[in-house]
Amino acid sequence: MIKVVLADDQALVRAGFRALLDAQPDIGVVGEAGDGAEAVRVVAETAPDVVLMDIRMPGTDGLAATRRIVADPASAGVRVLILTTFDDDEYVFEAIRTGASGFLVKDTEPVELLRAVRVVAEGEALLSPGVTRRLIGEFARRARPARSVRELDALTTREKEIVALVAEGLSNDEIAERLVVSPATAKTHVSRAMIKLAARDRAQLVVLAYETGLVRPGWA
Repeated sequence: MIKVVLADDQALVRAGFRALLDAQPDIGVVGEAGDGAEAVRVVAETAPDVVLMDIRMPGTDGLAATRRIVADPASAGVRVLILTTFDDDEYVFEAIRTGASGFLVKDTEPVELLRAVRVVAEGEALLSPGVTRRLIGEFARRARPARSVRELDALTTREKEIVALVAEGLSNDEIAERLVVSPATAKTHVSRAMIKLAARDRAQLVVLAYETGLVRPGWA
C-alpha cells in the first residue's frame, strides 16, 4: 500500500484528491495538512511514501516544507510530488533543487496523477510531460558549474555517459535504445550512479550533471 499525505491549504482540493486516491486498491491517504509547517509534522507522524505538496500555502510554503522533509534523516524514504496551478519554470527549478521527486500542475488528468504517485513511490522522478524538455533546456542555459567535477570520480565511464543521457531527458528505454543495451541494463546503470552520487532520484542526477559541468548548454 502506497501511503500518501496531502498538503494543500484548500480543504475541497484535499477532499477531491483523497476521494481519488482512496478509491485505488494500492493507495491510501494517511494524513492531511493545510500549510507547510503542518505538513512537516504530519509527515513525521505518519511516515508516508509520497507527499502531494502544494507550493503556495500560508506561513511555511510547500518549497520550504519540502526542504525540511528532505533534510530530515527520519524521512529519507519520503518522496515529495509538487502540485501547483503555476506551470512556472522558476518553481520547477526550485522544487527540483529543493529535493522534490516530481512536479505536476493541478489540472493534470486523474489517471496521470495516479500514475505519478505510483512512479514517485517507486523512487523514480517525474515531471509534467509539458515541463520536462523545457525544464532541461532552460536549466542548461542558466546553469553554471557550481560543484567540483571530482564528485563524478566514483563513476565509471559508462555511468558518466548514462548520467549525461539522463540529463538530456532520456528515459531508461530511450537510453537503452541509444546505447544498444537492454532497458534493465540501463536502469541498473542509472541506479548505481544514483547510489554512488547519493542522489535521491533522476531529478537530482539532472541537477548534478549540470552543476558539475558534465553536460553543458547545447550538448543535448
